[in-house]
Amino acid sequence: MGQDRKLWTMLPGLLLPGLALPGLALAAQLFSPLAAAQTSMMDEVDASLPALNGQTVASNEAAPVVDEDAALPSLPRLFALALQNDADLTSQRFEAEAAAQDVPMAQAALKPQIQASAGYVYQESDNYYTDNPSYNPDNELGGNDDYEARYQGTTRDQTWQVQLSQSLFSLERWRKVGKAEAQSDAAELKVAVGERDLALQVAEAYLDAFLASRKLGLLDSKQESLNLQVKQASRAYDLGVGNRIDLLEAQSRLDQAVADTVSAQNELDNALSLLERLTGELPRFSGATLGDLGELTLPGGWDDADPWLERTINNVEVALGKQQMKVADAETDVRRAGHYPELDLTVGYSDRDSNDPFRESKDASANLRLSVPLYEGGYTSASVRQGELSQQAAKASYTNALNLARQEVRQRLRGLRGDERQIEALKRSIESSNLFLQAAEKGEQLGLRDLVDVLDARADLYDLRIQFVEVVRQYLLDRLNLQAAVGDLGTQDLVDTMALLSRVTG
Repeated sequence: MGQDRKLWTMLPGLLLPGLALPGLALAAQLFSPLAAAQTSMMDEVDASLPALNGQTVASNEAAPVVDEDAALPSLPRLFALALQNDADLTSQRFEAEAAAQDVPMAQAALKPQIQASAGYVYQESDNYYTDNPSYNPDNELGGNDDYEARYQGTTRDQTWQVQLSQSLFSLERWRKVGKAEAQSDAAELKVAVGERDLALQVAEAYLDAFLASRKLGLLDSKQESLNLQVKQASRAYDLGVGNRIDLLEAQSRLDQAVADTVSAQNELDNALSLLERLTGELPRFSGATLGDLGELTLPGGWDDADPWLERTINNVEVALGKQQMKVADAETDVRRAGHYPELDLTVGYSDRDSNDPFRESKDASANLRLSVPLYEGGYTSASVRQGELSQQAAKASYTNALNLARQEVRQRLRGLRGDERQIEALKRSIESSNLFLQAAEKGEQLGLRDLVDVLDARADLYDLRIQFVEVVRQYLLDRLNLQAAVGDLGTQDLVDTMALLSRVTG
């Protein structure tokens, strides 16, 4: 357990880049503060906010989610609010704290147990003296009043005692301490899993909202262009120099753009609604501009899968599976301890006062008790077999978690490589479309092309830019999930996500 406790100081490795989780526990830094972003875009992020592996926000006075002058709300701040607001995660934290109390409870069974008691007894009875009232004890004892209580058949006793019990040898009790520690660490890992899942959920909703807001802006501009195209086609048709097919095509494209706008608005509303539920605040994605997409560069490093696969051991769910194996091992050890004897020592002192002097006493005692389990009907053996089967089940769960993490890594790496190729292809296509649009505009000025050609080129360019934003959103989502799969998802990844989006928006 001492080795495991060192992992508390290594917790950021579970979710923060550059650190690894070799195996067990997460506790002390589960509530570590958020590292403030060192970019101008993130000046509004409070340094007191928690890291991705954090728990409660250090400052209960959270700043507003949205900077009114900013195009993008702060993703790390939204996550910090989600950590405060999420009821399920709060429940998991309380459950982890409750599980941690099992450790001192188990340790208490190994410590001395001291009990004190006091009592008063009033008793009326029939005895030789009460049955023979003619018998006078005064004649026998020369008037000694000590026999009065018995003669009357009434006694009053006051007693008190102190008792100390100490377990000298109990393998079962010792092993229950280790089991409690393992269960406490497992409960804390479950909290870390919840925090990671919450971070991914907030990030995905954030990216969905960003994508929808940018699509809306582009689709609004596209609609304006298509409106002009419809008017141009309608005017040409009315003048007899155009045909109805061109008019219907232009109108169809405009109607489709309107439908796409409605769909994008629904996507934005749904994403914002989810963010509001998670964070308790309604962020606002103002602005709809995009920067020079051709200048966007993406970090590589997705070709070699082996280094990433090796790091899946740090995946928080894999770490939880490993810890649950330790819980199963500890439970089986507790069950095996049922075959071993127990040795207990009890020391006591008692004092009884009575109106009957023959009932008064002062007693000191010491009791050494050895208990040896000889035969319990096969219960202990069956219990051990049950624990061993639980060990096998925990091992299988751990293997499955590791396989799923590796599958996730491979899938995300493939996605990132594909995203990069799509982005590079779209950058070239956007560049070509820009050149074509410029040529069409110049040709329209010279009378070599009509306005329809210009509007078509603009509409195509809008579509390419929308597609570009969609691929960027998928790229960022794949990258975040990859970091989560290897146990390195951290606040800096959220900051990097915003930094890339800021370059997309210009």
